[in-house]
Amino acid sequence: MNAETQEASPYKVLGVSPTASDADIKKAYRDLAKKLHPDLNPGDASAEARFKQVSAAFDLLRDPERRRRFDAGEIDATGAERPERQYYRNYADAGGQNRYQPEGGFEDLSDLFAEAFGQRAGGDGTGGRRFRFRGADLHYHLQVDFLEAVNGGKRRVTTPDGATLDISIPPGVADGQTLRLAGRGQPGLNDGPPGDALIEIAVMPHPIFERDGDTIQLELPISIDEAVLGASVEVPTPAGRVNLRIPPGSDSGKVLRLKGKGVRRSQTKSGGSDGDLLVKLKIVLPDPVDDALKSCIETWREDHAYDPRQTWKGRTS
Repeated sequence: MNAETQEASPYKVLGVSPTASDADIKKAYRDLAKKLHPDLNPGDASAEARFKQVSAAFDLLRDPERRRRFDAGEIDATGAERPERQYYRNYADAGGQNRYQPEGGFEDLSDLFAEAFGQRAGGDGTGGRRFRFRGADLHYHLQVDFLEAVNGGKRRVTTPDGATLDISIPPGVADGQTLRLAGRGQPGLNDGPPGDALIEIAVMPHPIFERDGDTIQLELPISIDEAVLGASVEVPTPAGRVNLRIPPGSDSGKVLRLKGKGVRRSQTKSGGSDGDLLVKLKIVLPDPVDDALKSCIETWREDHAYDPRQTWKGRTS
């Protein structure tokens, strides 16, 4: 790995070694995202810039093929082709296939030879047919924010040749899903139709939300008094903050459901409603535990001692 690559190394940005496992890379990203995410640092331009840098590094390393190509020196830390390889890459965009693909089939081999040799040999081509060739598809990689994938949005991106693509991101788009823009690929040959632009979506993890299909999960810290007495607390959702009622006597691990506050369903999906948000409660002790709380618990324990492991399966294992 040369000095230029090392300086901008995504491994260095995430603080992991080049031999780090996929799990280690994801953990490093999540730890940094929890500190730097714009939602947690409103108005902090430095944190936002750092978050974008960390997200770009993770986006490259999370893709096995892009990580391999970076390690081999084929692309730089931004994912761009290195100049000496750009020429060869231009002709490999169609996945190893020809730049042009025939539209329809040949009726017989004589037609093919007439087209191939009749005009090239200086003839007028009257003995052959002109075949239309469909242009090759072009493949792109687009990184989107977790909430953008959940709620949908619009993006305008600039391709390496300077063209612009307007991309509508449907609500609920999944990580690894491919969007197709008809007619935005390579031009066809002999008036053949152009290929398509295929946009592979990479959804970045969120510091507090996790997704399972159309369901979003969130772990919510609560205090002892909120758990015992119940409370109304404000919780974040992909669409904004809402109030959640915590029932009295709620234990750690209890899951509360907010219907329709999960992944939005695309209008192209037939039937059904938006996904739900599952809020898992987690009781958090004050740090440090002060004398007043200790005294209160000691007094309570004298008359109300109980064994929470009485029916625990691990008691006899």
